[in-house]
Amino acid sequence: MKPNDAPLLESASKYNVPGLERGLMILLQFSRHEPVLSAPELARRLGIPRSTVFRLLTTLEQLGQIQRDASGRDYCLASGVLQLGFEQLASRELTELGRPFLEQLRDRTGCSCNLVVRDGRSVMYVGRAVQPGPLVNTVQLGTRLPAHATLFGRVLLQDTSFDALQALYPEEQLHRITEKTPATVRDLYRQIQADRSHDYVFDTDYYESGIATVAVPVFGGHDRRVVGSLGITISSKEVNPQRIETLAAQACTVARELSGLLDHIVPAATTQH
Repeated sequence: MKPNDAPLLESASKYNVPGLERGLMILLQFSRHEPVLSAPELARRLGIPRSTVFRLLTTLEQLGQIQRDASGRDYCLASGVLQLGFEQLASRELTELGRPFLEQLRDRTGCSCNLVVRDGRSVMYVGRAVQPGPLVNTVQLGTRLPAHATLFGRVLLQDTSFDALQALYPEEQLHRITEKTPATVRDLYRQIQADRSHDYVFDTDYYESGIATVAVPVFGGHDRRVVGSLGITISSKEVNPQRIETLAAQACTVARELSGLLDHIVPAATTQH
């Protein structure tokens, strides 16, 4: 049974959210054959009151998922829906391609390795290759952390201009997780600009006490856009300059290989402090 042909089915689950279900059902009514639909037609198909449909349409319009057509009366899908689809596909490609590279990096280094992407003001862990051992931190697949307070966030924000960064963080003071968290957007921007001159970012106890992280960018597309970050996690007690140089060089090599599969070959470069 296709969504277009079926009445709205109310789930008996106590976890069901009717408003969310109805909103998604509205989006599913649009197709290449029926790109424009009216509110009365949607109400008829879904079997719900026109007033409810109007509120749902208003919400979806405000979220950029639908828009009025040229007549100003009926509705069609907006670019927000396309963005959701493209982002999902891009994230899936990076996640699936990244898995063997993470495992390769873990086997080379003997350390736990992560693949992280940015979603707005957060970074999200989308891949992990864990090395069994005494080091335990709090992240799991799907964990979200504040981008401004993490090394991964600094890497993932490298393409962001100062104006865009201010729009992302309009507050005067950033929420500080540790004493190393930048206090303002300007402080964060200075850190990001300094990071851009290096192949990797490294620090100890930056977000979590006792944890040291090496983070490197993963590029996608011919415009050298940062689409992800590979990272290596070790105990702060195990840090010494020679080991960090070695880990960073290994991470950069693997990141270049992964970037190559994402249609961007990162030029070989000497790893810097």
